[in-house]
Amino acid sequence: MQDTINKSDFINNLSVNCDSVTDIVVDDAVREILTLMVETLANDGRVEVRGFGSFCLHHRRARLGRNPKTGESVPVPAKAIPHFKPGKALREAVNETVAS
Repeated sequence: MQDTINKSDFINNLSVNCDSVTDIVVDDAVREILTLMVETLANDGRVEVRGFGSFCLHHRRARLGRNPKTGESVPVPAKAIPHFKPGKALREAVNETVAS
């Protein structure tokens, strides 16, 4: 098993396991799923995959920061940070492999 799987590896592994579906269809499906997730989060929505986890945004308000080099105060704008919360099945599966 690989330590890191990128999008291309994910698509290739998925297409190997889907005998009746072509590589192009798998590639299009994965890209469409990811696009839909990005659009949903960009519109302040929530993506929930039962047994896997959920994606949502954590909102950070604007604040006054400090430049560590000069000590000058710098305004930091408000922003939204994507957040992933693993589901129970994922947490249990990961903890089983760690405990083994």
